[in-house]
Amino acid sequence: MVAGARATGKTTTAFRHVASVARLDRPAEAAAFAADPDAALSSYEEPVLLDEWQEVPSVLGAVKRAVDQDGRPGRFVLTGSVRADMETVTWPGTGRVVRVRMNGMAVRELDGNPELPSFYDRLVTGELSVPNPVPNLSDYIDLALTSGFPEPAMNLAEPARARWLEGYVDQVLTRDVIELEPRRDPARLRRYFESYALNSAGVVSDATLLRAAGVNRATALAYERLLEDLFVIEAVQAWSSNRLRRLSRGAKRYVADPSLIASVLGLDSGAFLRDGDLLGRLLDTFVTAQLRAEAPVAGRRLHLYHLREEHGRQEVDLLAELGGNDIVAFEVKADAAPRVDAARHLIWLRDRLDDRFCRGVVFHTGPALFELSERIVAAPICSIWG
Repeated sequence: MVAGARATGKTTTAFRHVASVARLDRPAEAAAFAADPDAALSSYEEPVLLDEWQEVPSVLGAVKRAVDQDGRPGRFVLTGSVRADMETVTWPGTGRVVRVRMNGMAVRELDGNPELPSFYDRLVTGELSVPNPVPNLSDYIDLALTSGFPEPAMNLAEPARARWLEGYVDQVLTRDVIELEPRRDPARLRRYFESYALNSAGVVSDATLLRAAGVNRATALAYERLLEDLFVIEAVQAWSSNRLRRLSRGAKRYVADPSLIASVLGLDSGAFLRDGDLLGRLLDTFVTAQLRAEAPVAGRRLHLYHLREEHGRQEVDLLAELGGNDIVAFEVKADAAPRVDAARHLIWLRDRLDDRFCRGVVFHTGPALFELSERIVAAPICSIWG
């Protein structure tokens, strides 16, 4: 079961891995499945894609029975709308269905280099490299605003791309939300999302967001849940360890695709160059989107976290726990030539974790890859896909 934001290419991608497709949003095909789901399912060559499965929920029962009779993996691929899991009464699929999250496209995919080993694997083995040519700060902003949605990223140039993204935001905040929660006020939800975008890549309090939107706490929490269900925002949870004390438990909130920050706020690339705070948030959000996409293809299973001491004396932008043991940690700087001081939080973490600390990276906007301290390097952002 492939889940992800609208327009990330779930159906298009799944189509490449199947022999036949049942499009259940077509009345004729839906009618056959509604009448006899088992017979209809057996008439398709496997593997079969069941697209928009929520239109005929009984198809899941047929899948369950088919899998129980023949447990060969990969017989069925299921894709559905953003409301599929929330509106439809379903069986849980435990032990039968693997849920796969589909993120937006990473720069590595757009550059046509998807076979490169995961960034995490290259980092651990010391095999980072830098592509040629190396982007500069303006290039990184443009990459972030291009987005990871296939249509605008691959097929549209400005200003059509900006219009597509504006339309996407409008669709999410009006039609998609109304489908899920008809009572929600789109105007207040937009104000909430605008505040979220202004604070992307930050450990922002609930109070800040609800004041900006003019709603109470219960409504703000409902808005956040809605946007998470639509895959347009994502929270990175705080990391904890018995080696460190007084760590904040608050999540670090992100807009999932950095281009949506510009779209909902009505900003162009020049606006980010003129505002250091927004620039830092955009770069952090962009880097996080790239690292999030690298995680599923890493050699070891990993989870992304952030780290922040209470009162903010020490904080690390992102931290990945590899197999529950090794730690790699990241800082993101809008700086072309960071010095050792830029790594002070990573050095603090390395000294506290000792043998658990594997590698630290200070991502920057300059061209050079160089060592800052023991097990800590300064690396251009493009080394993620280089």
